[in-house]
Amino acid sequence: MAPTPQEQYKEREKRVLDAIALKKPDRVPIMPHFSFFSAKYSGFTPEEVMYDPEKLWKAQWRTLTEFEPDMDNSPFGLRFLGPLLETLDFRQLKWPGHGLSSDVSYQFVEGEYMKAEEYDVFLGDLTDFMIRTYWPRIFGSLKAFEKLPPLRDIITYSIGTAFGFGIFGSPEMVAALDALKKAGEKSLQISQYSRLFAEKAREAGFPMQYGGYSQAPFDTLGDYFRGTKGAMLDMYRRPDKIIKACEKLLPIMFEVAVNASKVSGNPRIFMPIHKGIDGFMSEEQFKKFFWPTLQSLIVALIHEGLTPCVLWEGNCTTRLDIIKDIPEGKAIYAFEATDIFKAKEVLGHKVCIRGNVPLSLLVTGTTEDVQVYCKRLIDVVGKDGGYIMDAAAGFDDAKPENVKAMFDHTREYGVY
Repeated sequence: MAPTPQEQYKEREKRVLDAIALKKPDRVPIMPHFSFFSAKYSGFTPEEVMYDPEKLWKAQWRTLTEFEPDMDNSPFGLRFLGPLLETLDFRQLKWPGHGLSSDVSYQFVEGEYMKAEEYDVFLGDLTDFMIRTYWPRIFGSLKAFEKLPPLRDIITYSIGTAFGFGIFGSPEMVAALDALKKAGEKSLQISQYSRLFAEKAREAGFPMQYGGYSQAPFDTLGDYFRGTKGAMLDMYRRPDKIIKACEKLLPIMFEVAVNASKVSGNPRIFMPIHKGIDGFMSEEQFKKFFWPTLQSLIVALIHEGLTPCVLWEGNCTTRLDIIKDIPEGKAIYAFEATDIFKAKEVLGHKVCIRGNVPLSLLVTGTTEDVQVYCKRLIDVVGKDGGYIMDAAAGFDDAKPENVKAMFDHTREYGVY
């Protein structure tokens, strides 16, 4: 008798949890980031699924039910974003159909969205800085917010009230608040689709990979506030400031993850790593600026009962001895270009390893090439458990037959 969807759900969940705990599951789990592959596989462009939730649902559901990963992601938090981002006139991203052609993925727009001289404001009253300085810079529709007086000045009928609310009646502020209202409605729509997709996937026997998102404090500062150039310069010119800023962001990154997990009921937290790679900073800089707050965040999340799922983008091979200092069997480290076989040697007794079938192989290789590489991953990295099969990153342009080869070979050869 075929297992029920509920039995399949428990089987898939246990398979992944065993791998995280460094045990041998029944076979190697497979958990990909389908990204825009699902759209292209179903004959849609990335632009179409950025703006049409029904097409996105159809594409993701087809991919889920045909490839049957051990865990999937709800696609709505990272794709059906076009209407929301356009409403806000979002400046930090180009996406298919908005600044880019219809058939490509996102492109982040680097910028110094916080000036070097604004560190003290950032460190002093972060909420005020976000609302009156940062938001107007990244959301064109909220530019009027830069004219707001400090909201802390509106205290009572005799202090601030008489004149403090005048700005809210100005035409530009009314337009900004209207944009905020519309953005709220579109955000609720995304949340509803995401929740419903997760529910339907569960009913069909598929768990969701992640219940929340977080990020290394240094990456948060360098990606969204200071920019890559600013962060690089700050390590030399303002080392104390950048350390204090990372420490300021640490509890916020913790709370973001915990709050999201409480809403979703899922303990796994996705954490992509950007600027901690070998080519961006030296080993000493990594130890001084990047790792302390990231390590604290990972450990705090684990103590909270959550599972950090860290995606080390780029090549982080020289960091392996440093990043092993976390609780054993409580997290996932996915690697993009890091020597994953070296990672098994250094980290295999500490953390579940995930990855890293090269995108070049999935896009240009043959099914035989994929099978050979997957076999090596299973033989070496998957030895004795603690391993999850995945591509190096999202594989938008992969050949469907190569993706199928990755799945089929893992199911057939990856049995313990």
